[in-house]
Amino acid sequence: MRISTTLAASAVAAVASAENYLGFNSGNKKADDTAKFASDFEAEFTTAQNLNGAPGVFNAVRLYTNIQAYSTADPIQAFEAAVKTKTKVLLGIWTSGTDSIDNEINALKAGLDQHGSELADLIIGISIGSEDLYRNSATGVANKAGVGADPDVIVNFINVYKKAFADSLIANVPVGHVDTWDVWPNATNKAVIDAVDWIGVDEYPYYENGKGNDIKNAGTLFDKAYDQAVAAAGDKQVWLTETGWPYTGETWDEAVASVENAKYYWDEVGCRRLFNQAPTFWYNLRDSNSANEMKFAITDNLSTEARFNLTCPTTFDTPTSASASASGSASTAFSSATASSGSASSTGGASTTSGSSGSSGSSGSSSSSAAGSSSTSPGTSGAISGQGFSAISAVFALAAAVYML
Repeated sequence: MRISTTLAASAVAAVASAENYLGFNSGNKKADDTAKFASDFEAEFTTAQNLNGAPGVFNAVRLYTNIQAYSTADPIQAFEAAVKTKTKVLLGIWTSGTDSIDNEINALKAGLDQHGSELADLIIGISIGSEDLYRNSATGVANKAGVGADPDVIVNFINVYKKAFADSLIANVPVGHVDTWDVWPNATNKAVIDAVDWIGVDEYPYYENGKGNDIKNAGTLFDKAYDQAVAAAGDKQVWLTETGWPYTGETWDEAVASVENAKYYWDEVGCRRLFNQAPTFWYNLRDSNSANEMKFAITDNLSTEARFNLTCPTTFDTPTSASASASGSASTAFSSATASSGSASSTGGASTTSGSSGSSGSSGSSSSSAAGSSSTSPGTSGAISGQGFSAISAVFALAAAVYML
């Protein structure tokens, strides 16, 4: 079987439309469970954009909810901070354990009424739900991850959201759903893939019990999981919405939490596979989940000098899979084309609150947010220029590599 020109053309289109955001997750509460206000979000976003040694500008944030902490439907004050700092926003609507998203919709509408196009122009996507399918899976139930939602519930909420914002400033914002990597290859969840523009993948090799989850194997475990999610997504874009390694916490099978290992994971997964290659939201800029014994923050007290050196190495220990190598080549060519056309790529971040848990099974989820607990979003971009031929060539290389797998 040969790669068709249709497949190649689709791959080129995917590269042309991709925007490689850099950001962090951000919840609506602080580590002591007090509410975050506009000044708290502003401090996060400002730090994210000014991290010393970062491999790009983290000028995006992923939010888990549109609702201000401890309110019913007031818009989250992250909106105000995003407008002030020009931070791109990946919106989130909480969908687990509820039969209505009316409060989420009302909060978002109120935010748009308040900030208008200044906010709307920063919104890069919206996730209808976060890890709902995982919570209702056999693994999620075994891990006591909480109440989730089935595919038909998620699809219904997607339709409710689209109807509510059909004639709004964000009518054309791409809609997705975020979940753990292992739910996407599961055929019972395909209805969700069919209903969205992109899928979000949460993956934590740290929690992959029984798979040799020593830090030195983390990059390989990540690649295997991520590649399966990408394959399941078909022609839909894949955003990496949560990943990271704790700097402190319990030993999880062979995985040890430490600053040294958090740095190694940043290099082997972030630098090698994700940053400036796929929309990426790291977990996390600062700790904000009181229920999670594992702490993931790359900063202490929002210092722009991170807990470890953020500069990416020039060589890596992880053997790169054919698909990762090909996608990296396409991304490099795309980045070169973008740079030559004068288009910049950047991103920004924040932090998360959630009720969380590690997976002892295959999902490797680190944080399942409680309703109204977190927020996040991404931010980098580019467009094919006069050097687009290089990107197209790289896409054919990617297609060939996928065919050979």
